This record gives sequence, structure tokens and C-alpha cells, in this order.
Amino acid sequence: MNEQTLSMRLERVAAHVPAGARLADIGSDHGYLPVALLKRGVIAAAVAGELALTPFQAAQRSVRENDLGAQITVRLANGLEAIEPEDRINAVSLCGMGGETIRDILESGKARLSGEERLILQPNGGEQPLRHWLMENGYRILCEDVLRENRFYYEIIVAERTGPVLYSAEELYFGPLHLRERSPVFLAKWQRLLQLKQQTLSNFAQARQSVSDEKVRELAQQIRWITELLA
Repeated sequence: MNEQTLSMRLERVAAHVPAGARLADIGSDHGYLPVALLKRGVIAAAVAGELALTPFQAAQRSVRENDLGAQITVRLANGLEAIEPEDRINAVSLCGMGGETIRDILESGKARLSGEERLILQPNGGEQPLRHWLMENGYRILCEDVLRENRFYYEIIVAERTGPVLYSAEELYFGPLHLRERSPVFLAKWQRLLQLKQQTLSNFAQARQSVSDEKVRELAQQIRWITELLA
């Protein structure tokens, strides 16, 4: 993967970035996403934010080698602290982190968001708590995507702030739009997870003393939901 050839996962993320956007790519790694989008003429400008020094330097190098220093600002910063009001950001991408990490970044950096931004989120697991944060903060989920790449399933959640929104426990667990569309990749993901969860429940039964009843009940509930979904 490089700024010419994005991974399938990042291509799917790129497809949800609005034309002409001013993008903040948080946890930008090598800066491949903003560089690719600028070279394609999709976005007007970008901020590439990185917390760690090595990927920050890699992003600086990508921007420099593609002569995009005038349009992409690379900042060493913690989460949304990379965004300044003068950047006039209207799209934020957070990719390749756990859903809880993305949630925590959004929560701790709320003051940096105007509420006008489109959020393009690609969590590696932990989608449920992330969707819960979106609901609690008035963000409606506009699009949900799931893909399989290199044996792993990845989800993409696109949301915008619209005011109060209410999702059921099952919608938060599976994704409200996924539940409606039930794509073959989505169903394949949950078929796989059902096997893993059934195995985990079986393991719990064998080690009953070390697992709380609440945890067993929670897992059994999830297995019921998935079984109903796949029925």
C-alpha cells in the first residue's frame, strides 16, 4: 500500500469522503489517505494528525515527496487536538483503531468539533460502544459498510450530527443499516462470530467459577441475537 494504491479498506473509507472536503485524518500513519485524495482532486485540503513520532515523520515524508505541503498540514498531536479552527475541517476520518479508542478520541476532543463535520470511522472491533457514543451525541449513522480483507472483517461507519437519535440495543450491536440491508459479507462476518461466541460460551461452562453470571448471560444474549439474525 502507498499513496497511489490504497488498501481495499482505505479505498472504501475514501469513497465516503465528500468531494471538496477539508479533511482531518486522525491517526494518519503514513498520510496515505489524505495524499491519495488530494492527488485525485477529491479534497481541497487536509490535516494529518499523528500521536507517535515515527508515523508522524512518515506522513511528513509522504507529503513532502508528493509536493503537497501547501495543502496538507501534518501535526504531532493527541487525537482531535490536531484540528485548529482555521483549518475549517468538515470531514474527520479515524481508521484502524479499536472502536473504544475512536470513541475516547471523539469524547476527549468534542470541543474541537463544530458539529458540522462528517465522521468517517473505521473501527477494528468495538463497533457497539462507538455507535452508542454517536447516538448519545446526536450523530445519525448515514452509511455502514463491511468488507473482508486479508481474512479480517472491517466495518466503516459514516455519521453526521442531526440532533437526537435513538437506536435499539440490537441496532447498536449489529448496526442499524446493516440490520436492514443484511449484505452477504455482513452475514458471513456474523456466521464466523457465532462460532467463536459459541465456543467461548462452552469454555465458560467448563470454567464456571472464574466467570461472572452477568458475563455468561450477556454472551448468551448475543448468541440468541446472532442466531435470530442468521435464521
